[in-house]
Amino acid sequence: MRIVVNHIPREIPAQSKVSDLLQFISAQPPYAVAVNLLFIPKTKHSEHVLNENDQVEVIAPVTGG
Repeated sequence: MRIVVNHIPREIPAQSKVSDLLQFISAQPPYAVAVNLLFIPKTKHSEHVLNENDQVEVIAPVTGG
């Protein structure tokens, strides 16, 4: 199925969860995840099923003053 991750179209298997996607893109913590502009807590990454055309943002924290 097709989703968009950080503005890049990707093909992933149907019924993939956020945790599957993070492994697929080799995301390295720390990061936050939003699906269709809704924050997905880390505790829900292995439960939240992605859908066709979902817009996913994997965001690394920014430090500084």
